[in-house]
Amino acid sequence: MENRELTMDDYLAMLRRRLKVILIPTLIAPLGGFLASYALTPRYTSTSTVLVEGQKVPDNYVTPVITSDFAQRVQTLSQEILSPSILRPMIHSLSLVPADQEGKLIGNIEQNMQVQPVITSMSQAVDQSPAAKSKKPSAGNEPVPGFNVVYTDSDGVRSQKICNALTSLIVDQNLKARSEIATSTTEFLTRQLDDAKRTVDEQDAKLAAFKKQYMGQLPTDIDNNMRMLMSLNTQLDATTQTLGRAQQDMTYTESMLAQQIAAWKSSLSSQNPQTLQQELAQLQAQLLQLQARYTDDHPDVIKTKADIAEVEKKLKEVNTAAAAESTSASDKAASSTADSAEPPEIRQLRLQIHQYHDVIDQATSDQKRLQAAITRYEGYTAMSPSIEEEYKVLTRDNDNAQAFYKDLLAKRSSAELGTSMENAQEGEQMHIVATAGAPDSPSFPVRPLLAAGGLGVGLALGALIGIILEFSDKSIRTEKDAAAVMDLPLLISVPWLTPDEAVAGNGNGRRRFWRRDDSTPPKEHEHVGV
Repeated sequence: MENRELTMDDYLAMLRRRLKVILIPTLIAPLGGFLASYALTPRYTSTSTVLVEGQKVPDNYVTPVITSDFAQRVQTLSQEILSPSILRPMIHSLSLVPADQEGKLIGNIEQNMQVQPVITSMSQAVDQSPAAKSKKPSAGNEPVPGFNVVYTDSDGVRSQKICNALTSLIVDQNLKARSEIATSTTEFLTRQLDDAKRTVDEQDAKLAAFKKQYMGQLPTDIDNNMRMLMSLNTQLDATTQTLGRAQQDMTYTESMLAQQIAAWKSSLSSQNPQTLQQELAQLQAQLLQLQARYTDDHPDVIKTKADIAEVEKKLKEVNTAAAAESTSASDKAASSTADSAEPPEIRQLRLQIHQYHDVIDQATSDQKRLQAAITRYEGYTAMSPSIEEEYKVLTRDNDNAQAFYKDLLAKRSSAELGTSMENAQEGEQMHIVATAGAPDSPSFPVRPLLAAGGLGVGLALGALIGIILEFSDKSIRTEKDAAAVMDLPLLISVPWLTPDEAVAGNGNGRRRFWRRDDSTPPKEHEHVGV
């Protein structure tokens, strides 16, 4: 019978049979829950609202120092104010409980204080917008405009006072924390900047010492060295040409001076009588030779005769002068004066030769100096690879130190602006827009909810009892039950009638036969197959 398929009529029949069992717990349980609520300790909840006002100065001008997540910062603040070192002075100032019960109240506050974000329809719309989804989250673009501080206590007035005090602590702690963070950030960047400055100075000193040690051999000096080599080679060529011209000119001038001196000495010797006699004898001998070969009309013969006549004339003049008084002394004085006074042409040539000597000496000195400089710069151009590598390392370290110092300097300036903004309270601020009021009714227990809960529990209990009774009942009530029990086809069914029912029916007793596996008559309302 348990395995046969049940219909909706079967279920309704079960419900009618077990309706009392279901209704009794369903009616008693809500009343019990409602009465039990009076035995529970009431709890009163107070709520205050804090509005978070964004930074007044645009982020493009002053970057905020605090950029952490808003919800995380609020959670951190709520944990900070729950510290016993902060709660104990607050409880003592409000005179809420005796001193020996402060520890218990602190534990109650830690368990029953909550911070809940305020989500408005506008903030939800902003959060769901495509621009907000594509924008990187930061402290300045969060959609949460504020939060609620919720506290639950067994005393309504105490709940109100503690909630307002906790809210004030959060606001004050936020202001203090932001100022401390801004100041500590600036101080940290200042210390880092000092360290970076020392590093830059050290790198500058190393680089300066290296440049001084290898002056002219650095990679940056290659182009300058090449230009200097070209200039020095050009100067050397010009100096060499000047030296060559000066040497040629001096040689030519020396030859001219020798000729001038020879001519001058010859002119001085031509005034001597003995010389004139010798010259006259030579000319006469030369004339005899020419006359032996040529006629008197020959040009050489005519020229030689003229020279002889000139020499005889000079000899005659010399002899005439020698015959005069004091001729001898006068000739000596004249000869001495003539020997000591050179002609202007000879003196000019000697001056030119002296100038050429100076030019040659200067050109030679310049040539040696230029050759030494060329050798030095050629050595500079052949720079050692180790020097180049060391210079690159020093330059890279110096550039990195400079860049790091500049970056820290910019960050320190930004942090100083952020600190000034926080000190002037121009940054993100929290304002209490709704203080906690004294609760009129307890938040727990909620008697209607307890009664409704009792109703549900009673209904479930009654249904469970009805199901258990129904499954434990093995009675046969319908033709389907009989057919399922006897496993025989059902021909006809006769309802069970008590003797009173039978007499009341037609006044005649009626015998009924049934077929069962045992001799026990059927139960009331049971139908059997005949």
